[in-house]
Amino acid sequence: MADAAVKTDTTEARIAALAMPDATWAKPAREEALARLRAMGLPQRRDEYWKYTRPDTLTQVEAPKASVLEADEVAMYAGVDRLRITFVDGVFDAEASDDLSLEGITIERLAAADSDLHWAKNLYGVLEARGQTPVARPLAALNTAYATDGILIHVTGKPSKPVNLVYTHSSDTSDAILHHCIKLDAGAEFTMLENGAAAARFNKVLEVEIGDGASFHHVRAQGRDHERRAATHIFTRLGTESEFRSFTMTVNGVLTRNECVIELTGDDAIANVAGACVGDGDFLHDDTVFITHDAVNCKSRQVFKKVLRNGATGVFQGKILVKAGAQKTDGYQISQSLLLDGDSQFLAKPELEIYADDVACSHGSTSGAIDEDALFYLRSRGVPADEATNLLTLAFLAEAVEEIAHEGLREDMTAHMGAWLTRHRG
Repeated sequence: MADAAVKTDTTEARIAALAMPDATWAKPAREEALARLRAMGLPQRRDEYWKYTRPDTLTQVEAPKASVLEADEVAMYAGVDRLRITFVDGVFDAEASDDLSLEGITIERLAAADSDLHWAKNLYGVLEARGQTPVARPLAALNTAYATDGILIHVTGKPSKPVNLVYTHSSDTSDAILHHCIKLDAGAEFTMLENGAAAARFNKVLEVEIGDGASFHHVRAQGRDHERRAATHIFTRLGTESEFRSFTMTVNGVLTRNECVIELTGDDAIANVAGACVGDGDFLHDDTVFITHDAVNCKSRQVFKKVLRNGATGVFQGKILVKAGAQKTDGYQISQSLLLDGDSQFLAKPELEIYADDVACSHGSTSGAIDEDALFYLRSRGVPADEATNLLTLAFLAEAVEEIAHEGLREDMTAHMGAWLTRHRG
């Protein structure tokens, strides 16, 4: 009873500090999300899916301070022709953004969309609500209820370039809540890029509806400011012969929780979700993935690699649920960590739940240190110890990075991780 009271008090205190944006078409979804939030309560450490990650700083009323890092780094995706949309501490920055016009696509801001017949009315909060079963995701419900802005993208064709959401952190007390909705019509193709520290504390939801034969590619880079905290959620539903690919690179960040909830509801669909992170010191990175196979002949892949040192902590919670009738499912899951010292730790909870009999599902999770034989070989060829360690670290991460379909983006991610390793030598 005491735990329930604490959860209720924490939830009500957080709600009292927020104001629901004025809304027309989104108001019913926001009110339903608020009701869900009150029913489930904000997460506590005793909750099963939060036992490895302390949610306190994500649920307290005030965002913990996070210093803004002034770093002279090459901009992410600098070599990619893209349409940029910039948010500074969760507030849209028109001057730093490009014109929101692009063939085969319509782009609007959540805060500016006011039509009662808006297409997003049938998507906003819908996939998030579906993703609350069987595992509660209260921070996502909080987001749906109180998100102040976001991007609404309707893809009707094949845009000539990707859309890049840039999140800039400028205030050490900023607390940003953004919600994006993306709908891909049948046969459409779209690539979305994300990068930036976003805010001192960041809560983001991305809902993606993928039509039959459509393809969605997502590449995200989280990093720079170390003291930042983030809780992000991706909810996606795939139609027949559709494809979803998502990759996340994370460097720095005292606390990052990335949740991904995927439903394969159309036959012959493919879903790949991958991540690579490198962490140092008071760094906790949590990947929590739930993939539901609810159609025939679908494939899913989960590939996660974490490099940890100086007491850093990595968490992976991944589940594949194969429903009755989802025959010929091919589900693959691997989570691995490279521990560069004896103080770091990797906590993994891989799961399979299968109710069909014609499936090929596997999962594996390992932790290990640098291969001493490989390190000796490189040292014997004149490679300095730190550089040799970095080369072996990048080789370890390569399997996850290879999940990115675009070669240029793969090279960009590898270069940024290599630069981080160089800066953090020793």
